Formats: sequence, C-alpha cells, structure tokens
Amino acid sequence: MKKILLHITIIFLIILFAASCSYRPDEQTIRLYARASDAYAQGRFAQVSEILYATNKFPPALILRAKAEYFSGDLEKAEKSCRRAIKLRPSSAEASLYLARILREKSDLSGASKTIEELLADNPQDIRALRLAADLASDAGKFDEAAIFLDRAAEFSAESAMVLLDRARLRWIAGKKHDALEDLSRARAMLPWDTPLLRSISNLEKIVTEAN
Repeated sequence: MKKILLHITIIFLIILFAASCSYRPDEQTIRLYARASDAYAQGRFAQVSEILYATNKFPPALILRAKAEYFSGDLEKAEKSCRRAIKLRPSSAEASLYLARILREKSDLSGASKTIEELLADNPQDIRALRLAADLASDAGKFDEAAIFLDRAAEFSAESAMVLLDRARLRWIAGKKHDALEDLSRARAMLPWDTPLLRSISNLEKIVTEAN
C-alpha cells in the first residue's frame, strides 16, 4: 500500500511541477523529492539531507533540504541551500523565511531583518513572517514595532480561522463530527477579538454538538 501511495504521489508531483516550474525535474528527481518528503514528515532530517545531497537545481528539493539542515542544527549548510533556492527562484517565500530564521540563529540580525523586510514587501499577510519580524524587533529592543507586527499577524489570523470553519462544514457534511468540532475549536482560538465570524463558529458548533 505504501509503495502504491508513493507511486501516486510521484505521478501527482510530476504533473504539478511540470506545469509550475521553469525547470522541469526528471522522474528520478521527483522520486528523490517524494522519498525525502516522507522522511521529513517523520522527522528523519539526516536522511532528508542524504537523499537530496546532490539535488541542486530543483528549488522545492533545495528548500526541503535547507529545512532539514536547519532542524538538524547545521546552519551553514542550511544557509547555502536556502541561498541557492532563492537564486533559482527569487520569489520563494519559504526559502526567504528560513533564511531569515537561519541568519537570526547566527546572530546576523541586520541580515535577518533585511531578508524579512523584503519578504513582507511581497507577502504582507504572511503570518509567519510577521511573527519573525516581531521577534527581530524585540531582539533589537523595538517593542512598539514588535507590537505592530503582532497586531497585523493577529488581524490576518482571522483568515486562517475562516479556512478552518470552511473545512469544519465539509467534515460535518461528511459525517466527521469529531473532526469538525476540532476544527471549530481551533478556529475559535485563532480569532484575535470578537467578530461576526465567532457567531458563525458558535452556531455551527451548536448544530454539530446537538445532532444525533
């Protein structure tokens, strides 16, 4: 079953990357990426680096390798992988975010701040980037600026709550009561203040809870 799922995943990735990437990875590269993704999901970061060590032209693989290297504590390799991914795909928000995290870990606060500023210029609603920007501002003693970043992140978190509400509806329709309630609970916790969306969450919670 696992081999079948891996084969289906590989086919899906081939179609996806063929349509979206300027660089068209061959089937072997896709297979390596699929194997590495499975290892990453299981926390086997050293294995991810081993699988992808020679994959240097495929941005998604470089980013995955950089994340594995970052979580393994190898900041030098992680930085190199991130910078190579950004060179190949300058618009990669994921690579820029992890580069900023890496530079912060290396105490290069000016480099991290510059990277996160450039990321937010293109992705102003990126909650992860806003949180990191707040952390960097706090590191520099700019607490008022940090609060502004966190206020913006809190505002945009309502969008994520709406995603969970929509999924809760679908799960409820599919008969997955427990999963629907879990999504609703998470959506409620994400709301930064009392909004009309809170009433929608409460109403659906009541319907799901009271149903047989």
